[in-house]
Amino acid sequence: MKPTLLILAAGMGSRYGKLKQLDGFGPNGETIIDYSLYDAIRSGFGKVVFVVRDAFKAEFESIFRKKLEGKIEMEFVSQELYKIPTGFSIHPDRQKPWGTAHAVWVAHEVIQEPFGVINADDYYGVEAFDQLATFLKDEQKGSDYAVIAYHLQNTLSEHGTVNRGVCQADPSGYLADIEECVKIRQYEDGIIRFPDGEGFRTLTPETLVSMNMWGFQPSFFQYFEENFSEFLRNHGQELTSEYYIPTLVDYLIKGDVLNINIIDTASDWFGVTYQEDRPFVVEKLRSLIQKGVYPTNLW
Repeated sequence: MKPTLLILAAGMGSRYGKLKQLDGFGPNGETIIDYSLYDAIRSGFGKVVFVVRDAFKAEFESIFRKKLEGKIEMEFVSQELYKIPTGFSIHPDRQKPWGTAHAVWVAHEVIQEPFGVINADDYYGVEAFDQLATFLKDEQKGSDYAVIAYHLQNTLSEHGTVNRGVCQADPSGYLADIEECVKIRQYEDGIIRFPDGEGFRTLTPETLVSMNMWGFQPSFFQYFEENFSEFLRNHGQELTSEYYIPTLVDYLIKGDVLNINIIDTASDWFGVTYQEDRPFVVEKLRSLIQKGVYPTNLW
């Protein structure tokens, strides 16, 4: 069975200033999603599921159906505030959905096979897709999940701070913890730091971080409903509480439910958090095309 790729594209890009999921960076207006899809198809993924918002679902679907028809199976689902497990009410003034784990769960009706998860606005690289597809096709992995872990030095922005999930391994090499570190940047002295209490902590360039590229089994949806229900009981009436993928992963690790494999990748990564990142992304893609990694016309 071919694995599925789930693309988280429901974010509105407040720091970027517009809907960056559909911004063109390639020579013919290709989005970052286009390059991820190209890599996924040649790595052996058989279906793509887009998680979007109702407000731009029709536009999104019309664009990608034209490009992908006959190349890969497609599904489009919406992440909206009202899409939660039954039996819960929400605060009438709440406006935003419930975070990345919730974004994955809204696709539960269209995914019955092992699946990978990525952000729409991140470029993950050819090797990473090959590694993820290989993991998801490996039946001996059973119920295991995986995180594709990047070297921190390859994920920083020159135009501002970044937030990264720092991966910690247990003695067996499985994921023991993801620590969310915020406002990370490389300073003029070359040292990577982030605020910690009244001071700063340093991180090495080789520190492994999660860029929200995951390998999951369909059991994700069951575990989500169990733990998210508890989350809603405790935080469901809050206006801005969110439930992220690492929150669920931490619950599964601490409960000894399953193993999370850390897949160390040397793959190139880049993304667009700020408008100032745009020229860098355009140049990176141009360079990859020149090297023959991608054709000038993807589709």
